[in-house]
Amino acid sequence: MFADRARIFVRSGKGGDGHVSFRREKYVPAGGPDGGDGGRGGDVIFEVDLGLNTLIDFRNSRKYKAGDGEPGGKKNCRGKDGADIVIKVPPGTVIREAQSGQVIADMSGENRRIVLLTGGRGGNGNQHYATSTMQAPKYAQPGQPARELELLLELKVIADVGLIGFPNVGKSTFLSRVTNAKPKIANYPFTTLNPNLGVVDLEGTGGFVIADIPGLIEGASQGVGLGYEFLRHIERTKVMIHIVDAAGTEGRDPIADIYAINRELEAYDPEIAKRPQIIAANKIDAIFDPDKSPVEAIRAEFEPRGIPVCAISAVSGEGVRELLYKVNDMLNGLNRDVTVFQQEFFPEQSVPGDTSEPFTVSYDAKEDVYVIEGPRIEKMLGYTNLDSEKGFTFFQKFLKETGILEELEALGIQDGDTVRMYGLSFDYYR
Repeated sequence: MFADRARIFVRSGKGGDGHVSFRREKYVPAGGPDGGDGGRGGDVIFEVDLGLNTLIDFRNSRKYKAGDGEPGGKKNCRGKDGADIVIKVPPGTVIREAQSGQVIADMSGENRRIVLLTGGRGGNGNQHYATSTMQAPKYAQPGQPARELELLLELKVIADVGLIGFPNVGKSTFLSRVTNAKPKIANYPFTTLNPNLGVVDLEGTGGFVIADIPGLIEGASQGVGLGYEFLRHIERTKVMIHIVDAAGTEGRDPIADIYAINRELEAYDPEIAKRPQIIAANKIDAIFDPDKSPVEAIRAEFEPRGIPVCAISAVSGEGVRELLYKVNDMLNGLNRDVTVFQQEFFPEQSVPGDTSEPFTVSYDAKEDVYVIEGPRIEKMLGYTNLDSEKGFTFFQKFLKETGILEELEALGIQDGDTVRMYGLSFDYYR
């Protein structure tokens, strides 16, 4: 069974808590703190598996959880890190945040592996809090909490060329002739229930990937029939071959059919409707009236609009080779890079917890540093990768939107002064 949509729940690991303990050894009557740090929580990782082509595995398994970090121990023993969880998906899978529908990641092109949710940092043991005035701290830092998201997975096939058209116009027959794909062929509405992929090998060319998109009907863009379920699979295609029954064997008007399908594309996504299209006037082997040429009528209607028309017979192979070379020429004039959907939702920018949680901004005259502290600051640092460009951009945005920069300036901070936020120190510049 083909499955191209799934809804799942993912959770990263919680950071282990720091430990509170003190050295208790013979001949060491006043041992200092020796509580170890908690381990880091496991990450939620998505990885492309080229051996997968559907999302069927997610139908029976909907919850994915990384391991929690272990708490620290005595004698400065650090807790064990939680195990990462690696979720494998087929190429072309788009990962969305379920509530907003915004794209988190598109597992296409160079995107083969991403860390979607990072695990919580482990808390510091009490050894970190010993000072000259507090030599026996009886507290430790708790581990950062886990993060969780509900996700919508969508598979959008990766193909250069898409076959579109009404049911029974010969798309599956065409695909089976020009590629090594073996689609089921029968004369029933919606006989194709899966997007079938095949590779076209053309002599003297690099070839291209072609997809048979299940038949559309009028109203598909509004959810009528099964065609709507597969419209997403043409979103990556560069060129569309619009196959039409030129002989009218089903009693349909081929020109009216072409307009009807193009209206559905326009209603679904106007940008897709603007992509290059070539009409394959199929079933010419079934045209028996030499005085009446439906192919010429199709040409007269659409070629003045810039849409080329090729007469073919998918059954006999007549005209198919010429059509494929025209399609290849069209592709050569386009950017062949895989269409990758841009990220819209950034999990690392969603700071957990109450946004009203307190923080303080102060100046330590003794050490000549500006100090920023508070629960919300700890959580932000725990989930932000400052080594990445996106993480650093979020860090700057966080300082501005929370009013921290205003408070620093009110305290008289100058360019080059040092700011400390727990384990992070940096020089301030406007």
